[in-house]
Amino acid sequence: VPGFTKAILMKRRSLIALAVCAMFAGGLYAAEEISLKGALCPVAGSKPAKAGTEVDYKEGKVYFCCQNCPKAFAKDTAKFAASANKQLVATKQYKEVKCPLSGQDLNPETAIEVAGVKVCFCCNMCKGKVEKAKGDEQLNLVFSDEAFKKGFEVAKKK
Repeated sequence: VPGFTKAILMKRRSLIALAVCAMFAGGLYAAEEISLKGALCPVAGSKPAKAGTEVDYKEGKVYFCCQNCPKAFAKDTAKFAASANKQLVATKQYKEVKCPLSGQDLNPETAIEVAGVKVCFCCNMCKGKVEKAKGDEQLNLVFSDEAFKKGFEVAKKK
C-alpha cells in the first residue's frame, strides 16, 4: 500500500505541474500587464493597437486595431513580421540584447530611435546604415525576423 500511495502522490504532483505550465503556455504576460500606449497595429500601420484584439506571437502577444487585422496577419505573417516584432519591443515583451545587424555587443552611445523605439548598435557603421535607410527599409533592417533573432530576446516578467 505505501508504494501505491507514493504513486498517487507523484501523479497528483505531475498534474499540478502540468496545470501550472498550461497557465503560462499562452505567453509570459497577461494582457493587463502590457502597456499599449503608443503601440500601433502591425497590419493597419498608423492605427492604435487595442486590448482584446491580441494573438499569440513569438512567446508574446501582438495587438491590433480591430478584429479583422488578426485575420490578415494570420494569412501573411511574414509580411507583417517587422511591425509585429517592433511592437513586441515597444510593449516591453522583448528587449534588445545585441546589435540587430551584426549580433555583436551593444554600444549605448549608438542609440537612435527607429519607428518610435530606442535601439542601440555595436558600432557607428551599423548605426549609420540604419540612419541612412528610410521608412520600411529602416524598420526591416532592425526588426525583420533575421535581425530580431540576432538582437532581441524575451524580457522575462518580474
